[in-house]
Amino acid sequence: MCTLALLGLAGTALSVGGALVEGQQSKQMADYQAKAYEQQAQADAQSAAFEQGQERRKQDLLQAQARAQAGASGVGIAGSPTEVLAANARQGQLDLKTIQYGSQLRQNNLNTQAAISRFSGKQAVTASIFKAGSSLVSGLSGLYDPTKSPTSSMAASTVPTRSVIFGSSPLRAPWAGNN
Repeated sequence: MCTLALLGLAGTALSVGGALVEGQQSKQMADYQAKAYEQQAQADAQSAAFEQGQERRKQDLLQAQARAQAGASGVGIAGSPTEVLAANARQGQLDLKTIQYGSQLRQNNLNTQAAISRFSGKQAVTASIFKAGSSLVSGLSGLYDPTKSPTSSMAASTVPTRSVIFGSSPLRAPWAGNN
């Protein structure tokens, strides 16, 4: 009986410990995922900065080529060519801002994913604590069985019987009457 109780207690302890470990592992996994999202956001920022630099160089080359063509044609850089160059410069700036805006959107999304991942890790820890508590309560309540209680079986054996049979004639207790 004692061995079964100890086995039940050990099983409960394993169940409780397992639930807590599971929660911690889920949290670690969520933290690693969050870190990966943050690294992706940082990589996207670096990629966008590189892409903006490339676009800026491309725009500078186009502006230089446009000025050289205007100068080679013998037209002064005033009036219409100047307006074209200015429009090209504005479009180039708009392209750079578009790259930056797209990158910022992706970074925000990745950082939000990181925050969600961390939150789900914290939720997993909380859930594991409740699961461990539930396992502990159900395990401990399963250890106590009133029908197998040593006090209840001893009490049943000490109750006086109404008659005892010796040989072929029953002996009756004086309080039992003539039944």
